[in-house]
Amino acid sequence: MAGQLGGQPIFILREGSQRTKGREAQNNNIMAAKAVAAAVRTTLGPKGMDKMLVDSMGDIVITNDGATILKEMDIEHPAAKMIVEVAKTQDDEVGDGTTTAAVLAGEFLKNAEELLEMGVHPTVIASGYRLASIKAKEILQTLAKKVTSDDKDLLLKIAATAITGKGAEASKDVFANLTVNAILAVVDIENGKKVVDVDDIKVEKKVGGSVEDSQLIEGMVIDKERVHTNMPKKITDARILLINEALEIKKTEVDAEISIKSPDQLQLFLDQEEQMIHDMVTKVINSGANVLFVQKGIDDIAQHYLAKAGIYAARRVKKSDMDKLARATGAKILTSLKEITDSDLGKAGLVEEKKIGDEAMTYVTECHNPKAVSIILRGGTEHVADEAERALHDALRVVGVAIEDETLVAGGGSPEIELALRLREYASTLKGREQLAVAKFAEALEVIPRTLAENAGLDPINMLVEMRSQHEKGNKTAGLNVFTGKVVDMWKEGVVEPLRVKTQAISSGTEAATMILRIDDVLSSKSAPGGGMPPGGMGGMGDMGGMGGMD
Repeated sequence: MAGQLGGQPIFILREGSQRTKGREAQNNNIMAAKAVAAAVRTTLGPKGMDKMLVDSMGDIVITNDGATILKEMDIEHPAAKMIVEVAKTQDDEVGDGTTTAAVLAGEFLKNAEELLEMGVHPTVIASGYRLASIKAKEILQTLAKKVTSDDKDLLLKIAATAITGKGAEASKDVFANLTVNAILAVVDIENGKKVVDVDDIKVEKKVGGSVEDSQLIEGMVIDKERVHTNMPKKITDARILLINEALEIKKTEVDAEISIKSPDQLQLFLDQEEQMIHDMVTKVINSGANVLFVQKGIDDIAQHYLAKAGIYAARRVKKSDMDKLARATGAKILTSLKEITDSDLGKAGLVEEKKIGDEAMTYVTECHNPKAVSIILRGGTEHVADEAERALHDALRVVGVAIEDETLVAGGGSPEIELALRLREYASTLKGREQLAVAKFAEALEVIPRTLAENAGLDPINMLVEMRSQHEKGNKTAGLNVFTGKVVDMWKEGVVEPLRVKTQAISSGTEAATMILRIDDVLSSKSAPGGGMPPGGMGGMGDMGGMGGMD
């Protein structure tokens, strides 16, 4: 970027900067965003395929989850990163529908490109899209149906819909049951509203066995064994003490030198250390606790004393586990052993060590606050267990959202077809060029049913035509059964998802698309790798290739 002043070029941007502007910048951005959407598109729906991602360290992730794929892909292009953000937001807000959100954003941009070529101004397209997005949410409200936490069958269907198409689908009944029971156990009521915090559910992965062997435990499962074999394996009526400091002698902060002149002194010194540890353990014993969880280490001597006192202890417990234990048992996490009162101890009916596969774990059950549960996930290999965990996360979030919002819509592409029909009608009532943008928005929504059909190997055009005609007849929940290739009533099929999955996907997709559309100039001070730059910077000021031309 240079200006001319008395024949002397003035460089405004620093060397190695690049600038694209106008249509070229828009095309580049739209192309990058479309490429990202295309990358996850094949994973959509029950018949979607998985992706294998190998990172620079050679670690492998095999997944069908849109958010995971986009997070693991190393994306450079700034516009493409915005699509990744859409999926991330969707994941944070609802937990499912990440692929849908990314694909929609890409399709909105693709259709906007056609309008740009016709000479419609980007701000007109953006305002048309905004109108369409608001209208779409209104229409979705009319399609929504109620659900309550008592309607267990419906909740199972929601969980099953979220799991279908993921690697864990083979045992989806097991998962749906685990999910619904876990969520129902942790529903809280705040200000008269139901709230579900998925963090109350601890998922512990264990490789071995099959996915079918996964189980729900009413209580906490901690991936730690007791520190000493002489400790009891099982404690009923547990009084639990949680400490986040180490039961060890602290090293002196200052560099201290201790000169010992005789063996007796050394023995005294060691006895003193042992006495200090003994005092610590005595404090624990006196508190009346019979189960101890320590976030840091426990000294060997302390282990011996604790075992003699018949106390069950586990060390190096993760902070997140300590927090959950505190919630489940009502214990307070103490930072020092100085003062332990009765109210600091937590209670649980049973604490025991059990083996799963070849690893011992600590089970804390019959808690005083049963609002904490654990799911033990099994899988034949590490990758199977990882993907099962991702599927479970989606299902848990979706069932949680359904209980919070109490509204559902049918799945299988049916809401998108209905929206497209209604939005086309709405477009014809508008005056001005926004009408074109709303019509393109409606068309973009059909990418979801079209992709579902393509991924299942069906003819997308025939399926779309068939679905449209059903919806025109008034079958608002007609969607595509990808297993039979027939258009059927999705509500009867039990393919349902929370309303929030759809509204969030449409709003975040629209926002990202309009943001990218409004960019007409990209100034990049980061020299693009291999972007028309000779090695070694600018190669004298003669080569302006990397500067996006003279300006």
